[in-house]
Amino acid sequence: QVQLVESGGGLGQPGGSLRLSCAASGSIFRLHAMSWYRQAPGKERQLVAAITSGGSTNYADVVKDRFTISRDNAKNTVDLQMNSLKPEDTAVYYCNADITAAPLLPQSRYWGQGTQVTVSS
Repeated sequence: QVQLVESGGGLGQPGGSLRLSCAASGSIFRLHAMSWYRQAPGKERQLVAAITSGGSTNYADVVKDRFTISRDNAKNTVDLQMNSLKPEDTAVYYCNADITAAPLLPQSRYWGQGTQVTVSS
């Protein structure tokens, strides 16, 4: 059983910062790419940022130069530092990880439960 647990959401002010964290636990043989997605009301879930096990990153254009994704492979965690927040960043943010639970098993994608981020003055 694998779990992803997010933390750090809440209310942020325009121009301010928030930091999200996600911890993977359980049966983890190998942790591959980890990502953050977000879903605003009435919209589809979209990729915000992703990071490979080797540390290569990619970002959605709308958050590039404002958000930074990082990971700690020893702790099985991934963080999202969000700076210069905008009201349009308001959404539920989901952590996502591709995990091989045991040798010889295929990797599977796991999702966290989501954490609300609201940007408002």
